Amino acid sequence: MLVLKPATEKDFTTIEKLARSIWNKHYIPIVGETQVNYMLDKIYTHQAIQKQYEEGQNFYLIESNEKEAGFVSISTTDNKNLMLHKFYILQEKQNTGLGTLVFNKIAEELYAPQTIRLTVNRQNYKSINFYFKLGFKIEKVADFDIGNNYFMNDFVMLWQNKR
Repeated sequence: MLVLKPATEKDFTTIEKLARSIWNKHYIPIVGETQVNYMLDKIYTHQAIQKQYEEGQNFYLIESNEKEAGFVSISTTDNKNLMLHKFYILQEKQNTGLGTLVFNKIAEELYAPQTIRLTVNRQNYKSINFYFKLGFKIEKVADFDIGNNYFMNDFVMLWQNKR
């Protein structure tokens, strides 16, 4: 059974641990260990997650069969247009249909948005293909300076509700 549990401050350490596990397995081949460590320290410490939460990101723990399987974070100013900041599932839970279930729960039950935007690394082919399968299209190419001479070389992808 799938549950998207709204995260509170007591869950931020769990999110940090999930992020470290997921990023170390998935992103090191894409951007390298040094950049992964930099980004984890910048974005996924308890304090960084707290700041993002205070700035309006809603975090949800993904629980599958009563076990933590990942997390998402979403922001919106109007409940019609969402920014999907984070969408991470443990590697061993990928390719099981869980990601599609999570997305459908967000798009149909939690928010029922008109649009959802996200950014994804242009070399992250597995995720890009997953987003294509969900109906996302590439809206534009963007490079984001994240400091320390690192850049996120991303696609901005857009999903429009056709339901």
